[in-house]
Amino acid sequence: MNLLMTRPEESAKRFVTRLPPELRARLNVVYSPLIGIEPLAHEVDFDHARGLIFTSSNGVSVAARLTAHRDLPCFCVGVATTHAAREAGWTAQNVGNNAEDLIATLHKSRPDGPLLHLRGRHARGNVAARLGVLGLPTREQVIYDQPLLPFSQAAVQILNGPDPIIAPLFSPRTARQFANTVTGNAPLYLAALSEAVAEPVRSLNYISLMVTPTPDATAMAGVMAQLVDDAGWVEGAGSAQ
Repeated sequence: MNLLMTRPEESAKRFVTRLPPELRARLNVVYSPLIGIEPLAHEVDFDHARGLIFTSSNGVSVAARLTAHRDLPCFCVGVATTHAAREAGWTAQNVGNNAEDLIATLHKSRPDGPLLHLRGRHARGNVAARLGVLGLPTREQVIYDQPLLPFSQAAVQILNGPDPIIAPLFSPRTARQFANTVTGNAPLYLAALSEAVAEPVRSLNYISLMVTPTPDATAMAGVMAQLVDDAGWVEGAGSAQ
């Protein structure tokens, strides 16, 4: 069956390489990013920042190309973002699974400021302003854009084919683009990283939609394994008939 990856390509490939081998072996991977990553800045404006905030691995990737400085501590949302920051050479700390966790953790730990949030043009949580209200001076710099993209030709081909498609969805914006542009009658098995991600696709004609119990890559892989088993059972039952 097909695995349709709609994340930005770098993040998508990183996720696929970390899937359990037995799960990866059952899937034909088709990459079709529905959101692009386009750098906007030419350099990072550190000013007097004493710590960095990353809320996505895309921000880490762009920032790593914009600056060689790795001396500031990083506060990251999620395991994948933290891992990406460490791989890029920063001393990184995972401070939660979402913006709410990050704000609560930093409010409690009170790191030295000011802090600098390096983010995309489309971001949720209003992190810098909310930390400022809590007495943690934080600036933000928009260093990349996330333009919406159509499905690739390869994606359209499988969407119009007969084989089941496992489609993990990681953000509300990606899910909305998926819902707005999906075509064809292929059996869809959807996995959403949260209820907010699931909401835009609930009106689609799918076989199954599952929401991960926690918003992280490990939980997503677990839900995908369940969907693969479900799709295989349905296909097997259909063939037996």
